[in-house]
Amino acid sequence: MDNSRTCVFCEIVAGREPASVIYQDDRVLAMMGIRPIHPGECMVIPKQHIDHFTDIDDELSQHLIVVAQRIARRMREVFQPQRVGMVVHGFGVPHAHLLLIPQHRPDDITSGRFAYLAEDGSIAFGVRHLPLAERSLLDEHARLLAIPTDLRTS
Repeated sequence: MDNSRTCVFCEIVAGREPASVIYQDDRVLAMMGIRPIHPGECMVIPKQHIDHFTDIDDELSQHLIVVAQRIARRMREVFQPQRVGMVVHGFGVPHAHLLLIPQHRPDDITSGRFAYLAEDGSIAFGVRHLPLAERSLLDEHARLLAIPTDLRTS
């Protein structure tokens, strides 16, 4: 099955959907999240469509983590969060992705940030209530977090 027609991340990899790209090579792509809680929130994905993060082979997962680690170091320099969290939760888009989350408070990485009051008065979770970031701001943050294309150099 050709997942690139149904997966937004595959569409981004193919160049059919926009993204604010931080880094890419032949195996992975790092991009800004479109509903960031704090400036700099981003993700690293394998270019190949893999639904479950645990299905990524060891070599590719090591490479993905190295890319994430280098972006996280830049994130600390540029945006100066207290911590940078890395999360694989497996929901949202059915394409493996590692989220890099700048943490300014202990609850910045919990599901509480997705909580909102639904129309019926119940507490719901989702991202619809979070504002979409301006593309120009995302592009600027991607530029600030860019790392060298050749990972063999620091």
